[in-house]
Amino acid sequence: MNPELLIALGAGVGAPTRYLVDQQVKKYHRSLIPIETLAINTVGSFVLGLTVHQSHSVGYILGTGFAGSFTTWSTFAVEAHHLIKKHHKGKAYLYLALTLVLGIGAAAIGNYL
Repeated sequence: MNPELLIALGAGVGAPTRYLVDQQVKKYHRSLIPIETLAINTVGSFVLGLTVHQSHSVGYILGTGFAGSFTTWSTFAVEAHHLIKKHHKGKAYLYLALTLVLGIGAAAIGNYL
């Protein structure tokens, strides 16, 4: 099957799923840092890690398509900048560190599995 079509199929599920997860987490959980984006990016890193050694089709659908549209670097960057701008540097550094550690850890676990 065409790689672009497979990527589009995965992305068509990933982006709305990100929106729904974001809204649900915001609805039920208040945090010092943007926990919804942290959770989304951690899960997406895990999914991408799972797909690294899979077939091209699985990689296109779940890796590039789903995980690529589910995760959000731009929102992470804006939220971190916003925390720094609002003089919440400690929270910003915590958010940055957690995102890196959890994201890389989740990708490694997914890759291992």
